[in-house]
Amino acid sequence: MRPVFRTLMGIWSGGNSMNKVTFLPLLLLASPVFAQRADENAVTQAEDAFGTSIGNEDVGIYNSFDVRGFSPTRAGNIRIEGLYYDQVWALTSRLRRSTTIRIGISAQGFPFPAPTGVVDYALRKPGNEYGLSVVAGGDSYGAITLEADAVVPLQTDKLSLGAGIGLYKNEFFNGTNSLQHVEGVSLRWTPNPDIEIIPFWSRSDIYDDEIGPVLVPAGSYLPPRVKRRQYLGPQWAEYEGVASTYGGIGRFDLSPDWQLRGGVFQSYFSNRTDHFAFITDLTPDGQGNYLVFADPPNRLASTSGELRLSRKFSEGARFHQIHLSLRARDRESRYDGTDVIDLGPTRINMIVNAPEPIRNFGPQTRDTVRQQTLGIAYEGRWKNVGELSIGIQKTRYRKRTDQPGLTPAVARDNPWLFNIAAAAYVTDSLAIYGGYTRGLEESGVAPPNASNRNDALPAIITSQRDIGLRWSLSPKVKLIAGLFDVRKPYFNLDAANRFDLLGDTKNQGIEMSLSGALTPKLDIVAGAVLSRPRVTGEGVALGRLGKLPVGQTARRVDLNLDWRPPLFDGLSVDVNVSHSGRIIATRDNLVSIPSRTLIDLGGRYAFKIGDALASLRVSASNVLNSYGFDLQGAGAYDLIDGRRVGVRLAVDF
Repeated sequence: MRPVFRTLMGIWSGGNSMNKVTFLPLLLLASPVFAQRADENAVTQAEDAFGTSIGNEDVGIYNSFDVRGFSPTRAGNIRIEGLYYDQVWALTSRLRRSTTIRIGISAQGFPFPAPTGVVDYALRKPGNEYGLSVVAGGDSYGAITLEADAVVPLQTDKLSLGAGIGLYKNEFFNGTNSLQHVEGVSLRWTPNPDIEIIPFWSRSDIYDDEIGPVLVPAGSYLPPRVKRRQYLGPQWAEYEGVASTYGGIGRFDLSPDWQLRGGVFQSYFSNRTDHFAFITDLTPDGQGNYLVFADPPNRLASTSGELRLSRKFSEGARFHQIHLSLRARDRESRYDGTDVIDLGPTRINMIVNAPEPIRNFGPQTRDTVRQQTLGIAYEGRWKNVGELSIGIQKTRYRKRTDQPGLTPAVARDNPWLFNIAAAAYVTDSLAIYGGYTRGLEESGVAPPNASNRNDALPAIITSQRDIGLRWSLSPKVKLIAGLFDVRKPYFNLDAANRFDLLGDTKNQGIEMSLSGALTPKLDIVAGAVLSRPRVTGEGVALGRLGKLPVGQTARRVDLNLDWRPPLFDGLSVDVNVSHSGRIIATRDNLVSIPSRTLIDLGGRYAFKIGDALASLRVSASNVLNSYGFDLQGAGAYDLIDGRRVGVRLAVDF
């Protein structure tokens, strides 16, 4: 498919004499929408400010990789329609309708929450009517997006097909680019109202993904200024790989009171070519050494799923529901064997044109994780009084690591896990809540700048406590405020540059969310988190570690407004202002990334093309072109994106 993909993107971007206007209808005819796309708007559709993604838009103070200072994705807390999913590759937008972060009171009634929060994917479920949605867009960097999704009913009210394709020419802040195509297919079978089965499949192929260098200073200082949109590395330092997710979910209403739900998922990626680049020993005047890490073909795959039996019953004003759940996963990975290629001295903003070397890969490590968890949970709701949820789980965890030339290392754990949460309805508009969760979570893998890069880290026991309130200020405006305390073991680079266990960390703070329609023409999603992250342990006591954890900030604020001018039907204007406090960048706390405030502006116009609904969106991110760094691991940096102007047209046929 690669040559065809190149041809299509060349046509769309002007690299072929074929008329662009005639190309789009041809693609529409060839590409059989899970859901309508023209009305996607994260600000007007978000329930709170704790993290929501809808289509190509996202809002909130948290995201899939950062919740209360930690990553629920690395922790393994991903769900598909509430069912357990051991993610290797994120569910693509060809199948995913939205993403919601579940924490605090938003996790009430969500069986088996997790200390680091839960990332819950909602699927694009094929409906019972024909539909076709097309999204085309581009931006000032030269990136191009073309997506088409369709729904085709195969049997009235019983069987529907959803299919979609996305073609992407990606352009990045450091001058690198890549080509990508994504496909997805799903079926929705409802032979009767009591049964729903949705199998799905998706695949993502990435080609010619150039790898720009990460900057590693030689001392306790930030890197010197680097030009944006300039690729410094050799052309052969690229990534190429394929990823896929497939499986299915099902619902069986056994009776009015009994329901059986389940999901089985396979997720994997296979890297054909993989590189990672650094400019190390970087001096304040911009001199350094260019290193490229070349990895042999590697693979990570996981089969996971959940079977959940639920019974509900009522007694007057009280509603009860009991869940019995069995979760399991089988994950296998192959990594290591890296060849380190030293390209010699270089300078910041100097392009390196070294010839492609012969790579000498070493033997690889194989890692296997098998885990089974049996749990029982209770949910109770008493009208005008409150809610109660309790869960108990017993998990069996086994991990085997086979390193070349060494005896296999086996880790075992069989912990009890539990959660309890309650909410009290003080008035019709005010509820207070509190909860405690103890979980077994993953630690992710060692970062690229570690001596043990890509090593799979052990699972860890974590805990979370929170208390807060939810106040409906009006029928359409909701305020949530809460205190939280998250604790877990602390992993980072040690003195030998190995990513390992160094102590414990806790993050205590307050989080707030204000969301809803302030007026019929003005929506708001505003959030803030103020926290006090800390590291404890022998390393801190002896002065080998700073007391602040790397990569965390003490404050974050995010404000989103969407305004529809009263005299212009179909027009809306939106603004996003996000602020982040300073981020600790090194283990000894001597370097930090300064605080920054970014502003995004946008507007959309809804109209019709014949009978088809359409939406034209124009957006500008980082409108002030603020300069700064993102942390890529302790003492390793990359740039933040600069000003980028984008245009997107969505049409629902």
